[in-house]
Amino acid sequence: MEKGLVIKSTGSRYKIFYGEDRTIECTLKGSFRFRGIRTTNPVAVGDNVIFRFEDNANSGVITEILERRNYILRKASNLSKEVQIIAANVDQVFLMLTIILPVTPVEFIDRFLVTAEAYSVPAYLIINKTDLYDTEETERMENLIRVYEKIGYKCFRLSLKDMNGLDNLIDQMKDKIGLLAGNSGVGKSTLLNVFNPSLNLKTAEVSDYHKQGKHITTFPEMHPLPFGGYLIDSPGIRGFGIVDMDRNEIYHFFPEIFKISKDCRFYNCLHLDEPGCAVRKAVEAGYINPLRYRSYLSILEDENRKYR
Repeated sequence: MEKGLVIKSTGSRYKIFYGEDRTIECTLKGSFRFRGIRTTNPVAVGDNVIFRFEDNANSGVITEILERRNYILRKASNLSKEVQIIAANVDQVFLMLTIILPVTPVEFIDRFLVTAEAYSVPAYLIINKTDLYDTEETERMENLIRVYEKIGYKCFRLSLKDMNGLDNLIDQMKDKIGLLAGNSGVGKSTLLNVFNPSLNLKTAEVSDYHKQGKHITTFPEMHPLPFGGYLIDSPGIRGFGIVDMDRNEIYHFFPEIFKISKDCRFYNCLHLDEPGCAVRKAVEAGYINPLRYRSYLSILEDENRKYR
């Protein structure tokens, strides 16, 4: 038996890093599929596993998944009750977003951040393609940064065309295991190619964006960074469904709402139309951004549907 780290998952086969610098392809022992794990992928990139060799040590079988210290989940699809583990055992997560080509919706950002908060994983925002933005779009970006940095999320401005903003990002990623997520087309694979050109990850054109790539990653994969650490490249995500959250606790994962909620008249206030709600007053006063509050209401409504 050997211990290894899952660095790539294709759904049925897993690439495992073990020893000093060796890799092996493994399959999953069948019994794992019948343990009540309601995920589309019982094994995820970042998992530490025990495996045994087969076929003269050219391949192996995973026999045990070691305990995870954290993980990031998403709904497998809008209609599915199953969930997908995007990555496990990460030090931090990065959401790459863009103001145009494509537009990243605020609600998508908030759902990602809520998930990171729920699993106690530090989260950061990377705003890419800054070289493309006109005055109005730049102001939109700066407004977005003000909103998120005010509540504690560090933001990185990035242009992969001009290579502006890379140094600060490298300092944050160095010697840590990170997950890189975002909508298709925001530049995730292009960023990894900049860090390590030998990866030669596939990209495709987005409109006429100066050869900036559309993300076409199919399966999650962990890549070593030349300055130390690892970054998990994930497939482009169109939607980010919140998984199994208690409707009475959702506001806990919005730091600014949670902070104000202690001043509400009722301890079980859902911040809807209850009398003496300090959160709604803070929204009206501009202390809590209305778009963030709208994201909270949207997630709450999703959870309410489960009880109808």
